[in-house]
Formats: sequence, structure tokens, C-alpha cells
Amino acid sequence: MSRQPEGPPPPPVVQKLRVRYAKRGPLRFTSHRDFARAFERALRRAGVPMAYSAGFSPHPKISYAGAAPTGVASEAEYLEIGLAEAREPEAVRAELDAALPPGLDVVEVVPAVPPGLADRLEASRWRVVLPGADRAAVGAAVEAFLAAGSVPVERATKDGTRTVDARAVVVAVRLADPDSTAPGVPEPVEAADCAILDLVMRHATPAVRPDDVLTALRHVSGLSTPVTPRVTRLAQGRLDVAAPAGPGGQGHPRLIDPLSPDADQTTSPH
Repeated sequence: MSRQPEGPPPPPVVQKLRVRYAKRGPLRFTSHRDFARAFERALRRAGVPMAYSAGFSPHPKISYAGAAPTGVASEAEYLEIGLAEAREPEAVRAELDAALPPGLDVVEVVPAVPPGLADRLEASRWRVVLPGADRAAVGAAVEAFLAAGSVPVERATKDGTRTVDARAVVVAVRLADPDSTAPGVPEPVEAADCAILDLVMRHATPAVRPDDVLTALRHVSGLSTPVTPRVTRLAQGRLDVAAPAGPGGQGHPRLIDPLSPDADQTTSPH
């Protein structure tokens, strides 16, 4: 006969909340595992009435979606939590934000409604700052990349080397105005000595990352990026099919905020 945990089962989930948070400054080096531990501690400190899984090792009901790579800043990370008691979303946001260290910032909390969070995250917009790169050379590399049918690149993983097609997932990429700003991104940028890419990529399996696109740009043109790039995810969401990219992928497709009412009804083809 199998063992059963002692005591009554945990309370059911009575409310689900979706959370948007940011990784800024030095906290961009926080790994997903470290963030998960910090977030669970923040939930306890804030007194959020979490629902828990059943069994001998109960865990709080937290679902993560599409976490950015370690070392990448982000203004648009998402997770969902299940509560055993209903709470006002704005109060939960303020309490969690106060319980997390500066740089791990809770931006927005809303009630969760169908469709699921993972179904709302179709693509990401990235800002890639290339210190020391020649703008004309980066522009030429972007043109060569967009003209290519596919650009396979190799990436080392824990399971060995994997090849991904960096071109297949890129919806749009362009050389951004060096004087442009972006929410949450420290300014000013040294405009005279850098190039900035505005990049929109579909999510895929296996994942293709901005550094894979940079590798592809080097492959197609011999582009030199002498200093480590600074990458920030600006947004995630569904691609707005009413505002498609222009010819050659040079347009700026809009991503529908996964926490907005628009995301409840809008779908886009894959």
C-alpha cells in the first residue's frame, strides 16, 4: 500500500494572478533558478496566501513562461501564481515589489483569464546594443542576413552541439536610431561608438536567442563585435497581424501585451 501524506489536503486555488516583472542592472545576471528562490521568499515575506501542490513535498503554485537567458536584462518577464485566498492584484504587486531586491521589479499584476499565459507569448522584441561596432558594417550585415533564405548556426548545449536556423525565427530586424530610448533601459548610450539593433523574433523549439542572431550576422558578413553586447528584452506577446512587418522584414510589428484585454481575444497565425 502506498504511503499517503498526513493531514488534510492543501486548500484549492481560488484565484490566479499573472505577474509581469523586470530584471534590471546587475540583477540581469540572476539565473532563473536564483530568481525562483528569491520570488518564493518574497511571497512568504509579503504574506501572499499561496496555494500549494499536494504530496510529501508541497510547492507553491507558480508557473513560469519564457524566462530570459542569464545575463540578459528584461522589461517583460511573466509568471502566474495560484492563491488560496483572493487578493487585490495591485496590493499583491506592491507587496511583492517591496519584498524583492531592487532590480527584480514587479511591474504589473492582473487576474488570469483564458487563454493560458504560454499561448500569449508568441514572440519577443529585443534591443541589442553593440559597443564599438561600426554602424555601416552592422547595417550591411543586417541586409545580408535578411536576404538569406536560412542562416544555420551552431550552439553548445549540455547535450552537445545543436544547429538552429537563426533566420527562420526573425520577424524583423533593423538598425535603430542611436538616440532612441526604451523603457527601463539606462540612457544615454554612447551613440558615437555603438550600433543598436531592434529585433523581433518568434519563439521556437529549440529556442533561438539574440546571441544566435549575432552569430548569424558574423557568418553572413564577417561582422566584428569587439565588446560584449548589451541585450534587453523589451516586450513579449502575440504578433499583431493587423500591423505586419514591412517588405524585407524591416517594419516594426507590434506585440500585443499578454496582460492586456486585447490578448484575451486576439490570435495570430503561426
